[in-house]
Amino acid sequence: MISKALVAASTKPVLLSVLSNGEMYGYQIIQRVIDLSGGVLDWSEGMLYPVLHRLEKEGLIRSRWEMSEQGRRRKYYSLTVSGRHELEQERAQWLKVHSVLSRLWTPALTND
Repeated sequence: MISKALVAASTKPVLLSVLSNGEMYGYQIIQRVIDLSGGVLDWSEGMLYPVLHRLEKEGLIRSRWEMSEQGRRRKYYSLTVSGRHELEQERAQWLKVHSVLSRLWTPALTND
């Protein structure tokens, strides 16, 4: 199980990354994250929607309403230009952290 703190810290880059592949509505986003993480990240609607609203206020994503084939309204989310820029910054930061942890957790090779 992944700690709540780590899940919270990774929510923004994961969400921006998922939306970089195209427009999606909330349930699709949740299912995509579950699929990509093999079920390790099991997001709920109660966790997702506040983050979507915050990212929209920050101008990183936009939303629009559309009627589904079943006659229900769905809110679709997509990245803005600022969101794509933010995703690149997030990616660079997470790769740096990953690099440091990999070096710390990989035993040094010695020529003894």
